[in-house]
Amino acid sequence: MLIEPGKLLAEINSPADLKKLSPEQLVTLSTELRDFIIDNVSVYGGHFGASLGVVELTVALHYVFNTPYDQLVWDVGHQAYGHKILTGRRDVFHTNRLYNGISGFPKRKESEYDTFGVGHSSTSISAALGMAEASHFLGMDDKQHIAVIGDGAMTGGLAFEAMNHAGVSNTNLLIILNDNCMSIDPNVGALKDYLTDITTSHTYNKVRDEIWNVLGKFSKFGPNPREIVGKIENSIKSLLLSQSNLFESLNLRYFGPVDGHDVSHMVHVLKDLKDIKGPKILHIVTTKGKGYAPAENGDKTTWHAPGKFDKVTGEIHKKVHETPQPPKYQDVFGHTIVELAEKNDKIMGITPAMPSGSSMNIMMNAMPERAFDVGIAEQHAVTFSAGLATQGLIPFCNIYSTFMQRSYDQVIHDVCIQDLPVNFCLDRAGFAGADGPTHHGAYDIAYMRCIPNMIVSSPMNEEELRNLMFTAQLPREGGAFTIRYPRGQGVMSDWRKPMQAIEIGTGRTVREGSEVAILTIGHIGNYVVEACEYLQEDGLDPAHYDMRFVKPLDEALLHKVFKKFRKIVTVEDGCIMGGFGSAVAEFMVDHGYQARIERLGIPDRIVEHGEQRELHAECNFDPEGIANAVRKLAESNVTV
Repeated sequence: MLIEPGKLLAEINSPADLKKLSPEQLVTLSTELRDFIIDNVSVYGGHFGASLGVVELTVALHYVFNTPYDQLVWDVGHQAYGHKILTGRRDVFHTNRLYNGISGFPKRKESEYDTFGVGHSSTSISAALGMAEASHFLGMDDKQHIAVIGDGAMTGGLAFEAMNHAGVSNTNLLIILNDNCMSIDPNVGALKDYLTDITTSHTYNKVRDEIWNVLGKFSKFGPNPREIVGKIENSIKSLLLSQSNLFESLNLRYFGPVDGHDVSHMVHVLKDLKDIKGPKILHIVTTKGKGYAPAENGDKTTWHAPGKFDKVTGEIHKKVHETPQPPKYQDVFGHTIVELAEKNDKIMGITPAMPSGSSMNIMMNAMPERAFDVGIAEQHAVTFSAGLATQGLIPFCNIYSTFMQRSYDQVIHDVCIQDLPVNFCLDRAGFAGADGPTHHGAYDIAYMRCIPNMIVSSPMNEEELRNLMFTAQLPREGGAFTIRYPRGQGVMSDWRKPMQAIEIGTGRTVREGSEVAILTIGHIGNYVVEACEYLQEDGLDPAHYDMRFVKPLDEALLHKVFKKFRKIVTVEDGCIMGGFGSAVAEFMVDHGYQARIERLGIPDRIVEHGEQRELHAECNFDPEGIANAVRKLAESNVTV
């Protein structure tokens, strides 16, 4: 069903329409926009709390600034639903995150208002600063550049690197720090809003600049009066606005904090800031989930992306199953690391701001002194883990596959060159689903297997994940150990099996067969089990080997396969280029074998969002796609 927008929102097809409203109407529009987001997400699912928290900011930004000429950059993108609705995508918003629908994140190909594609955090300031410098170079100094970044994203090192650069630039850059803390003291907030009114007003800045110019003329007569007055100004700000110290030390003029839910005041502040030249930061305070009581007052993690829910009661819809269901791989990790840590006091857990998403929160609750959430700082997470390893501890560094890409230098330089035994558990390997290409874990096999002193493995089921984790915490001569596993459920409802060591670099035979051999790595091997059932009906009898390790490969098993088969299919839920199939082909060439190899996996293109099974089918490695590849190969004449 399509959600009907409110009366004002129904007339907004672009920011140009928004600008036709009176300032008094913006309050009503904000309410309608918030209700439209609530209604849509409750029915269709998606991210929730973050976008509700910036409704008034979104309205004010598009009301004050001349977007898309003025460049608006959203960090992460969870908070950009209102932005999408106000920029021409209201009537297709119900397709958000669905296969062939609009993206859940800003995307340059989708709209001219989406100035920069996002999905990973802490990128907005760097991108907006690059745009600002480009505008200056091109003589477009009237152009404004706004980066909206959440307080969580400010923990990312990239944000600090960008602010350090911005402070020495002379660009029209406005950084908006969206501080969505739980509450704000009304007295302190009122005082700081008052101070913000003063510091952003035209009168204040006109007088300040005039005084500054006059003081400069007297510097030749003695002590520099600008320096004296500057020290006084900074001392007052340091006393009353302790938050300004960090930003102003980076030469960013600091304003705030202001109430991010007062749309009229936000419009007033933004209009004043437009006329203040140079890099500056506006600190706004918002409430995540604002305007929907269960999200506003409940667990923020749950309401970040709750899925479908009952708008009236706030009850989140969950699937009811009559029989026990397999657990999520992340939960198997979370419970297993606690089991291992109870017996091995050297095990430590590390995650960069994803304790719930990775289920590291299970260890954090059970052993808070041995589990660390280091914030959105993947590079730090890896090098911190390396530091633990130098002291004889056993770090399990759990990072989503897509986020591990951000710490690749640290994996090489700080872990593998030093041959340190750090264990990397890469959650969300393969297609991540509705989050789309910024979150797909497509490349980890390729980028990990090319590094010396690195073991790369992937379990086909929950029992194998537990065994790999057990193996990884045993003493070894050195080397990092990567275990990759997908988002979502496994295949075993009875998964708490006793753990046992796996010999590193060994695979296993799942199914003996003839004519065609199917080699798989990881959970995707379960599709082959299903495909083989189809193929048996066709009179085909393929063999199936679960390799378990991409590096080192089970060479004994591969020798056996290549001596018996001339037709081989490899299947992986990672990129084909440089991945598992490539490793098998390299083995064939290196050892002088000849065979026809059909490689299935993620093709060399950007795959958009959708349910995992939909994307597997699109890329032809769902069960039917695998079966078709085997049929085609079986029918071919191979003369090698």
